[in-house]
Amino acid sequence: MPEAKPAAKTAPKGKDVPKETPKEAPPKEAPAEAPPEGQIPAMEEPTGVFLKKPDSVSVQTGSDVVIVAKVNGKEFPSKPTIRWFKGKWLELSSKIGARFSLKESHDAASNVFTVELRIGKVVLGDRGDYRLEVKAKNACDSCGFSIDVEAPRQDSSGQSLESFKRAGEAKSDNTGELDFSGLLKKREVVEEEKKKKKDEDDLGIPPEIWELLKGAKKSEYERIAFQYGITDLRGMLKRLKKVKVEVKKSAAFTKKLDPAYQVDKGNKIKLVVEISDPDLPLKWFKNGQEIKPSSKYVFENVGKKRILTINKCTLADDAAYEVAVKDEKCFTELFVKEPPILIIKPLEDQQVYVGDRVEMVVEVSEEGAQVMWMKDGVELSREKSYKASYSLKKDGKRHILTYPEVTQEDGGRYQVMTNGGQCEAELIVEEKPLEVLQGIADLTVKASDQAVFKCEVSDEKVTGKWYKNGVEVRPSKRITISHKGRFHKLVIDDVRPEDEGDYTFVPDGYALSLSAKLNFLEIKVEYVPKQEPPKIHLDCSGKTSENSVVVVAGNKLRLDVSITGEPPPTVTWLKEDEAFTTTDGRTRIEQRAECSSFVIESAERVDEGRYTIKVTNPVGEDVVSIFLRVVDVPDPPEAVRVTSVGEDWAILVWEPPKYDGGQPVTGYLLERKKKGSQRWMKLNFEVFTETTYESTKMIEGVLYEMRVFAVNAIGVSQPSVNTKPFMPIAPTSEPLHLTVEDVTDTTTTLKWRAPDRIGAGGIDGYLVEYCLEGSEEWVPANTQPVERCGFTVKDLPTGAKVLFRVVAVNIAGRSEPATLAHPVTVREIVEQPKIRLPRHLRQTYIRRVGEQLNLAIPFQGKPRPQVTWTKAGAPLDASRVHVRNSDFDTVLFVRQAARADSGEYELTVRVESIEDRATIRIRVVEKAGPPENVMVKEVWGTNALVEWQPPRDDGNCEVTGYLVQKADKKTMEWFNVFEHNRHTRCTVPDLIMGNEYYFRIFSENICGLSDLPGVSKNTAQILKTGITFKQPDYKEHDFRTPPKFLTPLIDRVVVAGYSAALNCAVRGHPKPKVCWMKNQVEIREDPRFLITNHQGVLTLNIRRPSPFDAGTYSCRAVNELGEALAECRLDVRGQCTSFSRSPPLPSSASASVQLMSTC
Repeated sequence: MPEAKPAAKTAPKGKDVPKETPKEAPPKEAPAEAPPEGQIPAMEEPTGVFLKKPDSVSVQTGSDVVIVAKVNGKEFPSKPTIRWFKGKWLELSSKIGARFSLKESHDAASNVFTVELRIGKVVLGDRGDYRLEVKAKNACDSCGFSIDVEAPRQDSSGQSLESFKRAGEAKSDNTGELDFSGLLKKREVVEEEKKKKKDEDDLGIPPEIWELLKGAKKSEYERIAFQYGITDLRGMLKRLKKVKVEVKKSAAFTKKLDPAYQVDKGNKIKLVVEISDPDLPLKWFKNGQEIKPSSKYVFENVGKKRILTINKCTLADDAAYEVAVKDEKCFTELFVKEPPILIIKPLEDQQVYVGDRVEMVVEVSEEGAQVMWMKDGVELSREKSYKASYSLKKDGKRHILTYPEVTQEDGGRYQVMTNGGQCEAELIVEEKPLEVLQGIADLTVKASDQAVFKCEVSDEKVTGKWYKNGVEVRPSKRITISHKGRFHKLVIDDVRPEDEGDYTFVPDGYALSLSAKLNFLEIKVEYVPKQEPPKIHLDCSGKTSENSVVVVAGNKLRLDVSITGEPPPTVTWLKEDEAFTTTDGRTRIEQRAECSSFVIESAERVDEGRYTIKVTNPVGEDVVSIFLRVVDVPDPPEAVRVTSVGEDWAILVWEPPKYDGGQPVTGYLLERKKKGSQRWMKLNFEVFTETTYESTKMIEGVLYEMRVFAVNAIGVSQPSVNTKPFMPIAPTSEPLHLTVEDVTDTTTTLKWRAPDRIGAGGIDGYLVEYCLEGSEEWVPANTQPVERCGFTVKDLPTGAKVLFRVVAVNIAGRSEPATLAHPVTVREIVEQPKIRLPRHLRQTYIRRVGEQLNLAIPFQGKPRPQVTWTKAGAPLDASRVHVRNSDFDTVLFVRQAARADSGEYELTVRVESIEDRATIRIRVVEKAGPPENVMVKEVWGTNALVEWQPPRDDGNCEVTGYLVQKADKKTMEWFNVFEHNRHTRCTVPDLIMGNEYYFRIFSENICGLSDLPGVSKNTAQILKTGITFKQPDYKEHDFRTPPKFLTPLIDRVVVAGYSAALNCAVRGHPKPKVCWMKNQVEIREDPRFLITNHQGVLTLNIRRPSPFDAGTYSCRAVNELGEALAECRLDVRGQCTSFSRSPPLPSSASASVQLMSTC
C-alpha cells in the first residue's frame, strides 16, 4: 500500500507503541526478509472485511497526504458501497474537487477492492477523526483513523554544526566519520516528551476544540463531541473536570461564525459575524490570505453585523475562512458541493478500419465538468496521452477522445464516468479491405510485340506476386515487374508462343486475385489445301465434372473452344435449344480463326444452363455440350427475430436463406446497433453455424436492432431485414424481508421491502400468492399488481396453515418469488389492551378559551378493543365533545374550548374481560379579572404605598404577577412603574412634588394581562416643602490680558516666483487688533498679500514674491491693555537656471512652518 508522502508521518495508535520506534518513516524500506533490528516483525495479512485498515497520520500544513485501505470483496454478496466520512456526519464525496480526491480499483482475480483518499495541500481545518464505511446488501463495517495537522517546525533548540562530532577525535577530520548521536538523543527526548504530553493531556483533540468546550455549557458537550468526531467522551469529561473552566466572553465578537457552511456550486453564500463595537476594524481571510472587496467577494455592514457574500461559488472557494478583529479571530470552513454531472448524449459504438481517424464524443450537463475516460477498466489521462496516440479535448459540454490514426490495439470497451452517471461503448478496429480500382484486361498479341498487364489497387503499400497458369512469374531480360504507388505492371517483351496463358496478380495478405488471358496471334500460311472433318477441342478450365464449368456470379467467363477442320467449319452456339448469335453486349460470341469464344462479362444466375456448340463443314459435323453453373453469395436469412431478452442479453433466431447461391451455407455473421444510430457493430468474426445466437454485453434500457448475413464459399450475402427494435430488460430480483404484520380469523396482512435490483424496466407492482399446507397449488390473492409493499389476504379458512409468497412484476415478467419460511396459522391472536399515552398528556394539558382541543391517543389490543370516554365518571356531552375511534387510536375533539371543559377525563380500553385505563387532566384557562380594592395607604416624601387585593376571577390558573402604572392627575398619561410584581403591595418612588397621582393595577397569568385594570380609589398628593436659596458670594475673575506673541515670526529665505507664507500666533483679551507692516509701512489692500486670522494664528501669504518683496516684516497686535510686536527678515533669491524651464511648484511645496495656538 502506498504510504503518505514524505511530509506525513504515522501517528501513534496507542500507548503500547515502543518509545524507541522513530516517529518519522525511513527514506527506504528494509527488505522483507531481514527487518531492521529492534523493529517488530510484520504480522500476517489480516482477514475479515478490512485486509488493510487506513493508518492515522500526522502531517505539516501545505503537504499532501494519501490514505489507502484494502477491502475483502469475498465478505460481501455483491459489490459494496464504500464511503469516507470526516467525524460522524460529513461525507467527503461532497468535497471532491481541487484538494480532495477519491479513487477505487478492483482486482478481479483476488476480489480485493483498493480505495484511496488523497488530500492536497493540507490545512489546519483538515485535522480531526475520519471514518471509512463499507456497506453491502446484508453486511456493514467501518473503521476509524485520524489526521493530525501541525504547523511547519522550526529549530528552536539552537543546534549548529558544532553538535556534530567525528567518530575518531584523535585522527584528522578527513578520515573520521560524522557522529549524530548527540543530536539524536536530544531529539528523541524532545519527541518522547511531546508524545507523552499530547497523549495524556490533549487526547488527540485540537486546542481550539478545548477552548470551545471550556466556554460551553455542560448540556452542549455531547453535541460538540458529535460535531467534531470526539469518541472518548469519558476522557474528555475527566480532562474538563481537572481544568478550572473560566468562561471568557469575547470582547470583540457577540456572535461568531458557525463551525461549517455548505453551498451548492454556482450559488452564493453569506458569512455573518456580529461584533461588539461597530468602529472596530475587521478583516476577512481565506486560507490565511486576506480577502479584498470585488464583484466576487462583497462586504456589507448592517449595524453591528459584518457580512461577507461570496457570489457564484466554485470549487476554488472550498477553503478555510477566518475573520480577525484586533487580536481575536473566529474560524469556519466552507464546503462547496458540486452538483451531479449528468450524461446528456452518451457514447456510440463504432466500427472502423486501421488508420482511420476516430472521434468518440460524449455530452454532459455542465460546461468544464470533470469526466474520467477509461479503456477496458484502465484510466486514460492527459499525462499518458503524450506517450500514446490519443488526445483528450473539451469543447463546452462536449468531451472528445480522438485517435488521429487508429490501430488494432486501440479497439476495446470505452467508458466515461462522472459523479452523476456513466456510459460505455465499444470500438472495433478492423483491417481495411483492399479495393480494385482497375482490373487486368485480356490481351491478344502478335509475335515479337510487347504485352503489358496493368492493375490499380487502393493501398499504395500493398505488394503482390504475378502468376502464369498457377506458377509464379520471375523477372528476366524479357519480363519486367514494377510497382509504383497504387499501380502494378507486368511487361513482356518479344512475345513468343510459350508466353500464352492465364496471368494472375495476387496481393500479399489478401484473399483476392486479378486474372486475364494472354492470347498469342500466330499467322500460318498453308500452301496445300486439304479437307478435314470439323473437330471441337474443348478445354474446360475449372470444371468439376465432364463438360461442366463453374463460374462465380459477377466474374468474367471466357470459354475458348478450339476448332479444326477444312474447309473452316461453321460454328453455331445454342443455349438449351435456342440458337445464340449475339456478338456484342454482356453475353456475346467472338469468332476467330480456329477458335470460337463464348464471353460473359459479369455472370448472373440467369446465365446458368446447358450450352451446346455445333461445328459443320462439307466434310462433317461435331457437337459438344457444356453445362455452365453460376455460383453466387446466398440470399439474406429470413424471419430474423428476437425471441427473449434479459438484463444485458437477447436471443436472436432466424431461418436459413431460400437460395444458398449454389454453394452450401457455411455460417452466419451478425451485427447490432442502437436504434437511431447508423453504426453497426459486428458480433462475431468467425462464422456462426447455428441459427440461434445469444447476444451479450448490452446496456439495459437501450433500444437495439440486429441483422444477419449468410456466408458461403463465394462470399457474404446482403443483410437481412432488421429486427424490430427491442430493449434488453430483466425482471427484478425477489422482494426482500417478507414478514407477517397481522393475522385475524380470516385475513393475513403481509409486508415486504422493494427488491434490491430493479433495473431499467422499473417495477409495475407485486402479486401475492398463497398455498394451503399439503397442497402444491398456488392461488393468486390479487389479480392486479399492488404498488405498495404490503397486502391483506382475505377470505382465508380459519385455522388453516397457509404458506405465502410475493413476486415483483415489470415489463420483463415475474421475478423470483420471496416465500415465507414457515406456514402461517390463520387465527386471531388475542393481545392485551394497552394505552400508549403521549408524554405531553401525562401532565395537566392546558389550553386557552376558544382554542381547539384535539387529543390523539394510540393504543393496542386484539381483537379491536372497545373504547369508552368519561368525565368525572359521567359520559361526555356529545353536543360539545366529539370522539372518533379506530383499530389503533382514539381522538377527542372540541372545536372551541370553554372553561367548563376543564376536568379529569378517563379513557378505558377493553378487550373481552381485560381493560386498561388512563386519566387525562385538562385545564382551559383565560385572562384573569382586575385586582380589587386598589388603595393608596401612605405617602411620605416622594414615595407612595399602594395596596390591593387579588382578582376575584384568576382565569382558572395561577396569577403570576401584576403590572403597576401611575398617572399625573393633570395629564392622566399612564407610565409603567413595576412589571411582574409578585406581591399585592408596592412602594412607588421618585414622585414629583406638587403633583397628584392615580395608580392602576393589571393582573397577569399565563394568558397575559387582564383586560381591565383596578384603579386606585384615592390619590397620592406629593406636597412641597419650604426651601430657601442663598446665593453664594464670589469674586469675578478678570480674564483680560495684554497682547502676547506665543509664536514669533522667523527669518525666512524664499525663491522668487514661489508663494511664501509668514506665520505667528498671538493671545490677548479683549481680542487684539492686528496690523502687518513691511519696512515699518502698513500693508493695506494689496492683491499680492493675503492676511488671515484663525483663532489667533496669524498668516501673511505673499503671492509669487520678487526680489522687490524682500525686507523686514512686522506684525503688531494692540488692545486696551497694551500692544506687542513681532519682526522677521525675508530674503528673496532669484530662480536657478537649472529650473528655469520647469513649471512652478504647487503652493504645498513652499517651505512654510505652520505654528498653531489658541487664544
